[in-house]
Amino acid sequence: MTTSRLFFSRICTLAALCAGTLCAAQSSIPLPAAATAKAAAPAAIPTLRVDAAAKTGYTTVQAAVDAAPETGAVILIAKGTYREVVKIHKSNITLRGDDPDASKTVIVFDHNAGENGGTQASATVSVYTDDFHADHITFANDFNRTHPQTREGSQALALLLHGDRNVLRHVILLGNQDTLFAGHQGCMTAGKDCSPARSYFSDCLIAGNVDFIFGDGAVVFDHCEIRSTSHGPGGFITAQSRVAPDEPGSVYVFTHCTLTAESGAGSVFLGRPWRPYATVIYLHTVMGDQIDPAGWHEWHPGETTSLETATYAEFDSTGPGATPGKLAQREPHSKQLTAAEAEAYSTHAVLSGSDNWDPEKVR
Repeated sequence: MTTSRLFFSRICTLAALCAGTLCAAQSSIPLPAAATAKAAAPAAIPTLRVDAAAKTGYTTVQAAVDAAPETGAVILIAKGTYREVVKIHKSNITLRGDDPDASKTVIVFDHNAGENGGTQASATVSVYTDDFHADHITFANDFNRTHPQTREGSQALALLLHGDRNVLRHVILLGNQDTLFAGHQGCMTAGKDCSPARSYFSDCLIAGNVDFIFGDGAVVFDHCEIRSTSHGPGGFITAQSRVAPDEPGSVYVFTHCTLTAESGAGSVFLGRPWRPYATVIYLHTVMGDQIDPAGWHEWHPGETTSLETATYAEFDSTGPGATPGKLAQREPHSKQLTAAEAEAYSTHAVLSGSDNWDPEKVR
């Protein structure tokens, strides 16, 4: 993938910004002859430009988001570093870097759970509405640039997604503990309506070490690099949180991805169940030697027994972390799927929903 090579070419340069642990045919249908009225054309989506170095116009991303109409906008962001927190409460917002190298356009901040009101409040970019798109841009949280990573309070999100039908392409997410939250709306809170939240990531890089991809959304990661950052005690890629067997569509699927690690990443697990019915599937994924032979880990050994109810599975895993010998040592509650079983976790099967959404057609 030539584009992907370009996409990742400057990731090490970008890493200096963050924690020391990061390397860092249109068709038309004519009206019937008897028809005389024409349907109104949809309103054009405006493009707003952001440039931190400009003397006029928008110099912050949040200012452009605030100025966008409620019907949405494309926000084109000049290359540079934007140190700010961005909160999006409008649907149909696109954040797009104007340079094809995602590492050239960075939104970064350093909030953390311990000092800023909890994990979800720590996010650099938070999206609460539907149809969010992003491409050629980096979202980062560099809390560990100036603070050590500790057991409590160091959760520091780069991106939070609560809306439905999100598409992110050629995006970099950088953090350590809890880099990306992608979750349904209300499903983890008793008494609240449970609304699906679907997301599609393509040709992205996501970096972190502890539970760094977490939540209960329906998410497909397609041809992404999942990079474990340096962390002596080791780490966990996912902490999926499906709360009930009938929670609608809650699953994380990694397809044709590559699992890599920095030096010092330690032993890395594919995931641990944040909630009892956690569901994570790896398809056609190349796994590095950092992956622990057991693959999966209990949330709190001796206190929880969620591995008994979680759905953890792989199909066609390859690489040093998925040799026949290592696959034979996988946690006994996990499963190696057949080709027929794997079809249940295709992008279409996971994300199409009742509206027949196809994120691979969204550009």
